[in-house]
Amino acid sequence: MAKITYIEHNGTEHVVEVPNGLTVMEGARDNNIPGIEADCGGACACSTCHVYVHPDWVDKLPPREDMEADMLDFAYEPDPDRSRLTCQLKVTDALDGLVVQMPEKQI
Repeated sequence: MAKITYIEHNGTEHVVEVPNGLTVMEGARDNNIPGIEADCGGACACSTCHVYVHPDWVDKLPPREDMEADMLDFAYEPDPDRSRLTCQLKVTDALDGLVVQMPEKQI
């Protein structure tokens, strides 16, 4: 189980515990966190679960795979270093304390 902080674009924080094995996107969905739409349901076929990872976490996450990098090209204002798709981040104990911020909108 990992405690993850989701920060809406307006600054509202949601701290939730997400079971290991789920994705960061599923944690948002299951806890009704606004700002992560996940239109494709986690298939890495859209960019509507895009977030900006807190700078302290960028190097602690596994690198983006090619499919995620391709989908981020369609995200709203992607950041080359901090943007990730939450459907591609599998929750483990190592993600305890992760902080992500949602963009202004998902496209």
